[in-house]
Amino acid sequence: MKNFDIDAYTPAQMAARVEKAGIVKGNLDFLSMFTLSIMAGAFIAFGAILYTYVIHDSSLSLGLTKLLGGLVFCLGLILVIVAGAELFTGNNLIVMAYVSRKISLRRLLRNWTIVFCGNLAGSLAMVFLLSQSGQWTEAGASVGVKALMIANGKVNLTFLQALSRGILCNILVCLAVWLCFSGRSVTDKVLAIIFPITAFVALGFEHSVANMYFVPAGLVLKHNTQVLSAAEGLLGQVPDLSRLTIYGFLVRNLLPVSLGNIIGGGLLVGVIYWFVYLRRTAAEPVRKIMTKGPPMIASDKMVVEAIEMMKRYRVGSVLVGESEDNAVGIVSEADIVRNVLAAGANLDTVKVEEIMSSPLISVDVKTPIHKIYHTMTEHCIRHLVITELGKKVGFISVKDLLRGAVP
Repeated sequence: MKNFDIDAYTPAQMAARVEKAGIVKGNLDFLSMFTLSIMAGAFIAFGAILYTYVIHDSSLSLGLTKLLGGLVFCLGLILVIVAGAELFTGNNLIVMAYVSRKISLRRLLRNWTIVFCGNLAGSLAMVFLLSQSGQWTEAGASVGVKALMIANGKVNLTFLQALSRGILCNILVCLAVWLCFSGRSVTDKVLAIIFPITAFVALGFEHSVANMYFVPAGLVLKHNTQVLSAAEGLLGQVPDLSRLTIYGFLVRNLLPVSLGNIIGGGLLVGVIYWFVYLRRTAAEPVRKIMTKGPPMIASDKMVVEAIEMMKRYRVGSVLVGESEDNAVGIVSEADIVRNVLAAGANLDTVKVEEIMSSPLISVDVKTPIHKIYHTMTEHCIRHLVITELGKKVGFISVKDLLRGAVP
C-alpha cells in the first residue's frame, strides 16, 4: 500500500514510465520478445477479423459504419496492453529510452526487427486459421468479399498516401499507448484506448500490423472461387485485383506504412514528449540516480564505523581511502553482509580494507545508462565511481540502477 494513489499519473510521470518501459523492452531476451510479438500479431488480427465481420453487411451510413468498425477493432490493442504483448507500432515509443541514451541503437533496432517479424508471424498464423474456419464463406461469402475489398483497397494506395496514413495512424496508436501509462487500473487503460483507436480506424489510416492480416487475407481470398463469384455478383463486375500481389503487399503497402508508423509514433509522439519532459536529464542520465558525495572512510577503520557512516549519510556504500583523489576501494552493505555477518565475524574487529571491493573503476557523469550496465557486466562489479571533469562526484550501484528503473 506504499504511495497509494488513485489519481492519474501526470504527463511528466508518464514520460518517465514510458522511458523505463522502453529500457525493459529493449533488454528482453529473444525468446520472450518473439513469443510476445507473435501474440500481439494474433491479437491485432482478432480486432481486424471482428472489424470485417461487423461492418460487412452494415446498412448504416459510411461514417457510422466506420465508427462502429473502429470501436470493435479496439479489441486488438486492449488485448495487447492488458494481456501483455509486444506490438511494433506501440514499441516505436522505445525511441524515448534511446534518445535518453538508456538503451543503445542496436537494442532499439533489435527490438523493432524481432517484434516486426513476430507480429507478421502471428498475423499470418491467424490468416491460415481463419482460412480453415469457413467464416469467409458465410452469408453468401459476403464476409470474404468485404475482406477481399479491404485488402485490394490497401494495395492500391500510392506510396505517399500509404506513408501519410501510416504517420497519422501511429500518432493515434502511440497516443493511445501513451494515455495507458496515465492509468492505474484496467478500466483506465481500456477507456484510454477506445477513442484514439476508434478514430484511426474510422478515418481510414494505415496500421502496419493490422495490414499484416488484412492484405495476406486478401491474397488467400483472391484464389477462392466462391468469394470471387460473390464479389462479381455484389459489385456487378469482376474486381481488378492486379495489384493484390505479394509485391503489392510488401512494397506498395507494408513498406510505406511501416515507415509512416515509425515517423508518426517514434518521432511525432515519442521524441516530442521526450523533448518536453526528459531532455534536461538525458545529457547526464546518471546524475539523478547516483549517490552523491561520496562519503569517505580510511582503510584502517573498522567495519562498524563504516556502518555508522552509511547511517549518517543515508547511503548504501562508502569509498575507502584518505581522500577522493586516492580512493582505493568501496564498501557496500552487500560486502558487509557477505563478508562479515555471513562469516560470523565481529564488526568491531574487521577492518574496512579487508572486505572492500577494488580496484575502483570510474565513468564520466555523461555516460549512457546502457554503457554503465555493460561496464559493470564486463568487470563483474556492482559499483562504479562517477566523475565530472576528472573529480569524483559520486558513485552508482546496481541497486541505484534498479531503483531508477522503477516508476
